[in-house]
Amino acid sequence: MTSILVSDPTLRDGNHAVAHQLTEAQIAAYCRAADAAGIPVVEVGHGNGLAASSLQLGLARVSDADMIRVARANLQRSRLGVFVIAGFGTIKRDLGPAIDLGAEVVRVGSHCTEADTTLRHLTYARERGCAAYGNLMMSHMAEPETLREEARKMADAGAQGVVLMDSAGALLPDEVRRRIDVMVQGLDIAVGFHAHNNLGMAVANSVAALEVGATIVDGTARGFGAGAGNTQLEVLVGVLHKLGYETGIDLYKVLELSDLAEEQILETVPVVRSGSIVSGMAGVVSTFAKPAARISRQFGVDARDLFFELGRRKVVAGQEDIIIEVAKELAAKAAEEVAA
Repeated sequence: MTSILVSDPTLRDGNHAVAHQLTEAQIAAYCRAADAAGIPVVEVGHGNGLAASSLQLGLARVSDADMIRVARANLQRSRLGVFVIAGFGTIKRDLGPAIDLGAEVVRVGSHCTEADTTLRHLTYARERGCAAYGNLMMSHMAEPETLREEARKMADAGAQGVVLMDSAGALLPDEVRRRIDVMVQGLDIAVGFHAHNNLGMAVANSVAALEVGATIVDGTARGFGAGAGNTQLEVLVGVLHKLGYETGIDLYKVLELSDLAEEQILETVPVVRSGSIVSGMAGVVSTFAKPAARISRQFGVDARDLFFELGRRKVVAGQEDIIIEVAKELAAKAAEEVAA
């Protein structure tokens, strides 16, 4: 029986879904239930990780330090994880204090071709005795061999595993297998997969990753996460148990955990909406959805056309200013076609 590490970012990725307004009481209740269910790793924080609370990305109701303190006080068996993107979170100001407060698992994220930015954070986390993992975001935008080379940089810096993030929910099972297989064959560290459900493939893609050697998968209660949400944790656990994988998670307790999340945390359960499908097909992360909808109305263009053009230009988070440029061009093109 193969043992799988299931990591739960409900209290981090899920914070996106409530505009980073998780409360201390919600964090405490969820952590107690996750601990009882035997969830191996519970990740907490702003949706974009340490130090990401800002006017641009959304102000969190609870500070990083307080989220970590509350989670730490309510976890006994589960390890406490944090996520940091180099550029938002610094070692001295953010990561060091997070470890001081009890974070045991550190994930350091970067765009899939920018692993160089994560190396100091990964090395520091290992030096502090934490489990350290690299996360390569928007992994659909790079070929498997490129991902493997980026992952090797993380491994050389001390990462004990590298997790591919399908940030836009754009990958299909064969594409996941191809990427994970190249990673597993070319690395001496654990390989993981973090799915989003834009095309309704999150559980299937997670299983596809495991079939070719991944040993880490992420899941969130009721799929609680950005856009169409993540891999639905309780479904994932049920499927893994049915397939014969060992997770160490109590099925009944994880079902109760997800019920608690729906009753006490979720404003709405994530579903695959038309915008999510377009986001996944275009390969554009769903955080572009709100500004794209607003700007498409402003310029009288179809938001779906706008998303597909953004996808062709391979935009990534932080390039929201391009939306206006693209919308203007689409509007001008439409006017030319009418005038012709």
